[in-house]
Amino acid sequence: MQQFEISDLITAVEPHSGRRLPVRRAEVVRRLLESGDERGSRIVAGLPADREGVLDPDAVDRLLISVHTELQRLSEELRIGERLVHVLGPIFTAIRSAGAQPGPYRLVDVGCGLGYLVRRLASTRALGADVELVGVDLDAALVGEAERLAREEGLGCRFVHGNAFDLPQAATVYVSTGVLHHFRGPDLGEFFRAQAASPAQAFCHFDIAATRLAPIGAWVFHRARMRHPLGRHDGVVSARRAHSDETLLRAATAPGIRPLLYEPRGSANPFCTTLRPVIGVRPHLEAPLRLALGRAARRLVGPEHLAEAIG
Repeated sequence: MQQFEISDLITAVEPHSGRRLPVRRAEVVRRLLESGDERGSRIVAGLPADREGVLDPDAVDRLLISVHTELQRLSEELRIGERLVHVLGPIFTAIRSAGAQPGPYRLVDVGCGLGYLVRRLASTRALGADVELVGVDLDAALVGEAERLAREEGLGCRFVHGNAFDLPQAATVYVSTGVLHHFRGPDLGEFFRAQAASPAQAFCHFDIAATRLAPIGAWVFHRARMRHPLGRHDGVVSARRAHSDETLLRAATAPGIRPLLYEPRGSANPFCTTLRPVIGVRPHLEAPLRLALGRAARRLVGPEHLAEAIG
């Protein structure tokens, strides 16, 4: 039976314009009950709504900003920023060394939320001065908060409310964290094909490793660190919805892209919701990427060697 994250249901926007659409609380409760999620339905039933039963958009925005702030703390504790740079740095090194595209380069964070990744990269300048950092999200409230935080921190990055694939200037590298499991069925393949069809040289999308113990680890960690029931609920559901290694590599296989998985299931820690990326590069970039990764290149697995890697 399909499972839903509450945060996916309590907001709705037009995919391309990002225009906010009304969401009826009773409809969300119904969908959660039909999926067998009584706990989630009780959480939503307690959210404020107007006389017509439409969820209060301001209250929803405040809630989601609060939950994403807690998620940022989790990312800091788990040193997600450093793990991202460990892979993104070699990707940009490979692009520069191959001379495939002259700088400056542009990194676009898809579904950036509060912009933790972009803001961290801007503060550390870990990818180099020739990389422009852009965060994009369909949620206007999250983008607004990301912009506010960047201004307060005096960072040289920018945030855009809209569709990451409709920007006037294309990305050199697309990246995301915790976004892939939100795409179900054919939408996952379409997500990757949109990037393959763009001028981008690579993508790097981090998501939860689909291990048997991941939901247990998520429950323990989110119970200890997340204060609002919505955050605790969605943290566990996200681990349950994580795509298998096979599904990710199959979906990421698109014309003109060499798909690679970093740290496949066989090498992932089964006791927590380990994030690891699926990477896509233009074929001529695979060799320079492996060279830039050095010994860590042994963790890269293509579709042809996946079965052997997960043993």
